[in-house]
Amino acid sequence: MSIRCPTEIQAACIPPLLEGEDCIGNAKTGSGKTIAFALPILQKLAVDPYGIFALVLTPTRELAFQISEQFAVLGSSLNLRTAVVVGGMDMMAQALELGNRPHVVVATPGRIVDHLKSSSGEWDLSRVKFLVLDEADRLLTPTFAPELSYLFEVLPKERQTCLFTATLTPAVETLAQAPPRPGKQKPFIHRMTETVETVETLQQHYLLVPSQVREAYLYYLLCNPPESTLHLRRAPPEPTKPGKKPKPAPKSHSKKPKTKTSDDPEDIEQPPPTIIFCKRPRTAAYLTHLLQTLHIRSTALHSRLTQRERLSSLSLFRASVVPVLVSTDVGARGLDIEDVALVVNWDVPDEPEEYTHRVGRTARKGKGGVAVSFVTEWDEERVLRVEERIKTKLTEVTLKEEKVLEKLNLVSTAKRLANMELHDSDFGKREEIHKIKSAKRRADIAEGS
Repeated sequence: MSIRCPTEIQAACIPPLLEGEDCIGNAKTGSGKTIAFALPILQKLAVDPYGIFALVLTPTRELAFQISEQFAVLGSSLNLRTAVVVGGMDMMAQALELGNRPHVVVATPGRIVDHLKSSSGEWDLSRVKFLVLDEADRLLTPTFAPELSYLFEVLPKERQTCLFTATLTPAVETLAQAPPRPGKQKPFIHRMTETVETVETLQQHYLLVPSQVREAYLYYLLCNPPESTLHLRRAPPEPTKPGKKPKPAPKSHSKKPKTKTSDDPEDIEQPPPTIIFCKRPRTAAYLTHLLQTLHIRSTALHSRLTQRERLSSLSLFRASVVPVLVSTDVGARGLDIEDVALVVNWDVPDEPEEYTHRVGRTARKGKGGVAVSFVTEWDEERVLRVEERIKTKLTEVTLKEEKVLEKLNLVSTAKRLANMELHDSDFGKREEIHKIKSAKRRADIAEGS
């Protein structure tokens, strides 16, 4: 994993965790928080390996899979068994996995509670030694309160509890200051030494744009990305037939590159790796259809997709098969993707801490990156709250309006086609089904508490 020296959070939190203390760790995104809790868990597991030893809770399914992969790599010499227990996957297969008593379970709260309630006693959490809340600021919200309350009742009291977060919210601070249970000491607390929540290598801009022509500005930005990101452009892997050698890459110095002037799909130069964040699943689906119509290779990540579709989208983006991932905030937390060049906030988030998580997908591990927030006539207050939070002023970036509007007819046609595609796919019905299921789940948890 090319780890040569610990990061600040690792150096601070690993020793007290090895000493058996509870821990609250606060550090910027991309600072190695997962390793800070994974290594102590593996060290203690190696001494006494048995069934479900650690439970790691995360707010999003994608983050759960990523953490499980990191545990698998770090624990390969121990023959570590992990299980990912999240919604959207087959419950029977997950129940069989849990019945085999994996060492580490990485789960979203709702699905692990479902399994506990439907289990007939072939497994339980009574011997768990470690409980980890990753992205604790998100987990300690009313959304997850019923599930966490249930879990705290069934987990053993004599366990180590670790909270890791990039954002110290009032809920996290309340836990940090609460008096410890009898026989326990106060948790070790590590806070960021720097007060600015975003890294220095991140260029943060805003773009003033009328809401009715945002799509035209987005298309122009993707076709003409910031110059500092151009070196990160990636060619998609070429498919090769079995037994056939791939074509050699053309020599860059042999001929002058062809000037791209038409709107033919072959002539569209793709952007560098880019994540576009928006608030709602419908917006993410709409923008994905729009960009695909405009021949920008893109894929969606949002809660109305099946889990297999979500994992497939992430795999396509990680492998540079598609350069653009259009995501809701399910993709904003914890995901570590190599060389994301550009983050675009199609919608400025309502909560300023979500901005921190979104832009944290780029400029990771000391590398550079660019974040551009589209600011419409309704976004001024949101931008001011973001700037107050990150203690940094966003700088304005301007695009040549006459150049943007040259493609207005093309983009307008793509908008109509994208909306037709959404209508034909019954996206609205899926939204209604999701609301009904969510309401039923909340009622079931409340009834069982």
